Amino acid sequence: METLKEAGAVVTGGGSGIGRALGLALAREGARVTVADVDEAGMAGTVDAIRAEGGRAVAVRTDVSRLADVQALADRAWAEWGAVHVLCNNAGVALHGGLEAATHHDWEWAMGVNLWGVIHGIEAFVPRMIAQRAPGHVVNTASMAGLIASQGLGVYNTTKYAVVGLSETLQKDLRGYNIGVSVLCPMGVQTNIRQSHRTRPPHLVNPGPAAAAEVTLIGRTLTAAEVADQVMRAILKNRLYVITHAEGLEPLRRRFERMARAIEEAR
Repeated sequence: METLKEAGAVVTGGGSGIGRALGLALAREGARVTVADVDEAGMAGTVDAIRAEGGRAVAVRTDVSRLADVQALADRAWAEWGAVHVLCNNAGVALHGGLEAATHHDWEWAMGVNLWGVIHGIEAFVPRMIAQRAPGHVVNTASMAGLIASQGLGVYNTTKYAVVGLSETLQKDLRGYNIGVSVLCPMGVQTNIRQSHRTRPPHLVNPGPAAAAEVTLIGRTLTAAEVADQVMRAILKNRLYVITHAEGLEPLRRRFERMARAIEEAR
């Protein structure tokens, strides 16, 4: 996309963190923003912040794990702005612990938000974006945990690896429609994701002891605004990967060197 001025934009998980920063950044570029989240107070805060800067925004309570909610979000966004050009499938949750101890509730919760939330966004929005016959862009929030596996993050890793693969394929599928795709893969960012339990549905809460200890991340901790700025550049330059931390280069290099050795050893 050459410009975001007057574009219709949707950001899920927009009540705080990266989602709030994306909403503000899109509005500063001239987009009209629909903010979606299960945190109604957080959404209202994002909308207020956008409007305080002279931007246009509305909030729509949305549980991205429910297709009906995301379809209703799409209906509201088109009714409000007449078009949607930018979709940020950003809602996400984090949980810690070894795969050997993961419960079905853990899998259902994380997959529902982190992966099905993205799938539902594609189902509800992309066909209508194609029908508009206008330039567009889809941003899917994954993680460096979608490129590098970490012990103690297996459920989260699984969801984010899936989002990376989905995004890489979606980019190929949408090239002929003038709709770009970016996959956001950050490391440490100042967000509320470590408090994801606050939005965990009661029927998916595990009985018994508390969750495992959090995994310590390597590298710097960026602000959500710094990450959002990188995403804006990716949208305007039509870049597939948004890898926010230079510290990720070495572990990525080691991973692909292991793959290269495996190919050589198989000869």
